[in-house]
Amino acid sequence: MNTAFRDAVERLRAAGVDNPRLDARVLWEFAQKTSLSPLGGEGWGEGASPSAQAAPAHPDPLPQGGRGNALEIFEQLIARRVAREPVAYITGTKGFWSLELDVGPGALVPRPETETLVESVLAEFPDRTAPLQVLDLGTGTGCLLLSVLREYPRAHGIGIDASLEALGWARRNARKLGLANRCTLPAGNWADDLSDGFDVILSNPPYIRRQDIASLAPEIRFYEPWSALDGGPDGLDAYRALAPEIARLLNENGLAFLEMGQDQGPAIAEIMAGAGLGTRKIVPDLVGVGRCAVVEPGSVTEKTVGSPAPNR
Repeated sequence: MNTAFRDAVERLRAAGVDNPRLDARVLWEFAQKTSLSPLGGEGWGEGASPSAQAAPAHPDPLPQGGRGNALEIFEQLIARRVAREPVAYITGTKGFWSLELDVGPGALVPRPETETLVESVLAEFPDRTAPLQVLDLGTGTGCLLLSVLREYPRAHGIGIDASLEALGWARRNARKLGLANRCTLPAGNWADDLSDGFDVILSNPPYIRRQDIASLAPEIRFYEPWSALDGGPDGLDAYRALAPEIARLLNENGLAFLEMGQDQGPAIAEIMAGAGLGTRKIVPDLVGVGRCAVVEPGSVTEKTVGSPAPNR
């Protein structure tokens, strides 16, 4: 195995993979586990489809089918990684916050910097017993909504996405984590048809400038959904769409937590101000990049934290 492992590391390095040794180790461990279990069943989405009701299936790690031994599987996985398929799509899982999420084609791979939004929610709402009403716009895998619901056991939420493929993963994760009874995951275009009553609004909208997508890493531009990346010519289209919805949906003491790209803070604050919202702070991620805009209502209403959210 040592020779095969060293060869795999060199192949990954030659393909331009950033962390070839780490990726090779992850894929070898995954190959070992796969070789010991039959393919299919819950772990591989047997009988599933990416419909509005069913969870999507994981791709078969062996294109020709069959179980194979660990080394054979490893070679197949390395070939996929050499083609720059994301590791998370290959293994079908990705760690986020305290969760192990299922993920695959059609959904953005959760990233460590997005955890900044969860940290910000915890800082602004320190009472973990609060019956928060949570809305996640563009929920993807459900990583943000499900992380917040896990931290607040009396919270309930709605996660919306326009992509049925992404919602398949979110619904799968909600069931897997035992949180399906505290959230609904409808298809929709942002917050269309929702009423007010939310204490926490979360969103990791597309914020990459359209002309910059072609320069992203192959893992992103060739595999991840462009609809989750393309923020329009200046990267701010989604925030313009979200601002009036946030102003309409936030409770009096509620806050919105919006992921953003580097140096987008001033422009986003201006967009929010145009909708009558204030930007309380910009929270940096672990490498110091302003990552989360904490947005607050600009006027007092009769809404209160913990008031009922709409039934969907």
